[in-house]
Amino acid sequence: MAPSELCYFTVAEASRRIADGSVSPVELTKAHLERIAALNGRVNAYLTVMEHEAMAAARRAEKALRQGKRAGPLHGIPIGLKDVFDVKSVVTSSGSKLYRDHTATADSAAAARLKTAGAVIIGKHQLHELAFGPTSENPHTGPARNPWDTERVTGGSSGGSTAAVAAGLCMAALGTDTGGSVRVPPALCGVAGLKPTFGRISRVGVQPVAFSLDTVGVIARNVKDTALVLNALAGHDSSDPSSARRPSEDFTRLLGRGIEGMRIGIPKEFFFDVADREVERAVRQAAKVMEVLGAVVDEVSIPALERTLDISTTIAVAEFAEFARPILQRCAAGLGGDVREVLEAGMGISAIDYIRCQQARSWYNRELLAAMRRCDLLLTPTSPIPAPRFDEVMVPAKAGPRNARDVLSWLTRPFNMSGMPAASVPCGFTKRGLPIGIQLAARPFREATLLQAAHAHEQATDWHKRRPPV
Repeated sequence: MAPSELCYFTVAEASRRIADGSVSPVELTKAHLERIAALNGRVNAYLTVMEHEAMAAARRAEKALRQGKRAGPLHGIPIGLKDVFDVKSVVTSSGSKLYRDHTATADSAAAARLKTAGAVIIGKHQLHELAFGPTSENPHTGPARNPWDTERVTGGSSGGSTAAVAAGLCMAALGTDTGGSVRVPPALCGVAGLKPTFGRISRVGVQPVAFSLDTVGVIARNVKDTALVLNALAGHDSSDPSSARRPSEDFTRLLGRGIEGMRIGIPKEFFFDVADREVERAVRQAAKVMEVLGAVVDEVSIPALERTLDISTTIAVAEFAEFARPILQRCAAGLGGDVREVLEAGMGISAIDYIRCQQARSWYNRELLAAMRRCDLLLTPTSPIPAPRFDEVMVPAKAGPRNARDVLSWLTRPFNMSGMPAASVPCGFTKRGLPIGIQLAARPFREATLLQAAHAHEQATDWHKRRPPV
């Protein structure tokens, strides 16, 4: 079997083959390392390739299998991490030259759980500097490039992680999501992304951006794979004050059950105001697919959505400035211009404005949850536009031209504000061959239902089976 075919197995398929002995962890890891060496120069997905560590982990995984000790579905599976996750004795740069010598002294909680599950951590991924930005264009290390068209952005800030999954450079990846970073890049790159409920996965050992919004998320090539990774990561962590006390569960348990009778709402307000025509057409078609599968799809009115951009921007920028204030005070010249401007703006936000936005956030969350009592899920576009070119500044919209970078995360941020779980899955392609994603969101801690619906749409279509030309 060609190494490239090994690299495009799903996690579930590779896991089955590792379990029956037809593929070895060493063989699988070596194939991915060879593909990284061949293609990373084109997509710029990795900042650090952990070749020696990965091969050592693969050999340990293989030895354990010979001894009859299989840790579970992730045993021997190559997984990458956005370069904000600490891995002991490996640099965590956060995409900034200010941290290029910062070597972690311990594993992040997420990395530790992956290792316990038998996964092979293969490297650290490219990102927008300090994980704050919508495109993964990095002034220090260059941009992550979209595998469907390397002259286009991946989305951010988990762009390198998504490019790696889409291009077959790892089988799944962990990212972080403050305003859409594990949903927008998957939508632009044609893979699946899952932001679980706030507090579902520990953030210990992960560089923060905005403490009341940050969520660890999963990127993979299909929905079942995201569920398998979430199974390994979810759980209470007493070291993380935001960690939710929830019992363990199997997030794959509802996959394949169908969605007959499930109530899916499409918000009347906000989500289609700036949507590209091809995006809106694909999303409306996805809703029809859900109806054919037996779901009850109807419009819902959530007027509170109209205020989410102002509220979420103030909260995110203020909290980011609080985290990065020492950097701005000591070594601002070492930061890229876009991140420095955001931090300077954040330093100017008053405590009164921040508190008012948190109060408005509480009001918004009540309104959203009230609307969700009438439906099981919400269905929206993930990004209002397909991936823009690096040189593309303005894009057309219903209300007139908009800045391409500004609008990328507009439709994902409402679910960071609420803390609700949300996922993006492919739902079509533009005439230029660029991926389009739908976003599904559920009530807090209803990931199993969310994944059930996302999986049903995925299995009824073939968008997720397409491979990029890179």
